[in-house]
Amino acid sequence: MTSQQSFWEREDAQDLSRELARLQELREDWRHVEERLDNLEALAEILAEESDSELTEEFYAAASSFRKAMEEKQTHLLLNGDFDERNAILTIHAGAGGLDSQDWAEMMLRMYLRWCENRDFHVQVLDVQNDGEAGIKSTVILVKGPYAFGYLRAEVGVHRLVRISPFDAAKKRHTSFASVHVIPELPDDLEVHIRPEDLRIDTYRASGAGGQYVNMTDSAVRITHIPSGIVASCQDERSQHMNRQVAMKVLKARLYELQQRERHEQLENLQGEKKEIGWSSQIRSYVLHPYTMVKDHRTGCEVGNVQAVLDGDLDPFIFAFLRFSKTA
Repeated sequence: MTSQQSFWEREDAQDLSRELARLQELREDWRHVEERLDNLEALAEILAEESDSELTEEFYAAASSFRKAMEEKQTHLLLNGDFDERNAILTIHAGAGGLDSQDWAEMMLRMYLRWCENRDFHVQVLDVQNDGEAGIKSTVILVKGPYAFGYLRAEVGVHRLVRISPFDAAKKRHTSFASVHVIPELPDDLEVHIRPEDLRIDTYRASGAGGQYVNMTDSAVRITHIPSGIVASCQDERSQHMNRQVAMKVLKARLYELQQRERHEQLENLQGEKKEIGWSSQIRSYVLHPYTMVKDHRTGCEVGNVQAVLDGDLDPFIFAFLRFSKTA
């Protein structure tokens, strides 16, 4: 038996291999940081000896980009939770506010999809409960990317929108609510005991996008864990078998979260505090009328450019929360 064979026969071989790859990537990342800093120092030395407007502009642009990159790397140091590096399962539910809240939930889905796109994260829309009139009642998405859960746990809570309602003929101002819950996609080797007799599995015809065959068969799957009442659905995949696999993965993650909550006899750290989707429970307000501003009520972070936030510019709020959560 060779040493290589001995290593791969170890139970923790895959974990060690992943950790090695992560450390190698981290080393390469910081080597790149050192190169950028060296380039900035070289530009600064040249500018100290001679004035050049074009070179000065290049220096300040590079310095600004470097500063932003370093702020993000500082934030990475805060992402040290057990599952921070994992993919994330994000759920949006429309709350109090009728059609306005359903429309707001759909706007939030677009906002998170844009944020993921900006980070080159891959998104799989697992389930969408549409409304025949406007917006969505709920949606579940799987976000795949480095530290997706670590970032998105900052979004857990109730989000409040204030605007002139597009559904009000009198053009009155309305307040709408939607909630966000986030849990990590669990490692495949993490055991979550589920008894088959505790499950009810229903199939139905998918209603969303997914190819020309998605609406022709009962391929969508809904799994209910009867003792806890937890439900997980998936209609994104083409086959019933694949949808069932994904739904089980989501169900296991939610049950694990429940087990953690019960074990510690307090609200879990993974998803954050669950509150009524309504007044006095929001973590962030998005105001479009009579003024424009987005404010996070936990950290005090404010941004005046609401459209940029709705287009996915969430990093100021996420970074502020991560720093806040380590000092609170």
